Amino acid sequence: MKAVIPFRWNGDTMVPLPGFQRRCDAEFVCGEVYNLEAIEQRSAKSHAHFFASVNEAWQTLPENLVEQFPTSEHLRKWSLIRAGYAEHRNIVAASKAEAQRLAAFVKPMDSYAVVTVRDSVVTVYTAESQSMKAMGKQRFQELKDAVLSLLAAMIGTDPVELGRAAA
Repeated sequence: MKAVIPFRWNGDTMVPLPGFQRRCDAEFVCGEVYNLEAIEQRSAKSHAHFFASVNEAWQTLPENLVEQFPTSEHLRKWSLIRAGYAEHRNIVAASKAEAQRLAAFVKPMDSYAVVTVRDSVVTVYTAESQSMKAMGKQRFQELKDAVLSLLAAMIGTDPVELGRAAA
């Protein structure tokens, strides 16, 4: 996927912001028709609130979960994966035993990844990037709602209270 090019509406046309004209000249053909999609930027405040809420949940984890999530970053990435905001790769091994060995080899490569084994298939899940560049406002809000609901259930509260505690 190519990076987004920012444009400004001048009342007649969409004009690329300074510094993007050369890229437009390289990527677009005069006279061709292109679809333009407005991507609403999310607020830095909402982004920061999400991370603060995850940290609040991590600090109030039940004792039986503390060892599983040594940092709030581990909890955040696990929650993203659990809520379905993840990429995954399947590796097919020659046998169940080989899959177990492969999983044991793969897991230390990314301490945030979730690695599962089913029969002879190893699946490696990694959390989606939440950078402002990688994720627009609507998808981020959907993700935020899903993850905070999951975390609230884990610590025995509701998402609204979790959000208030982080504010």
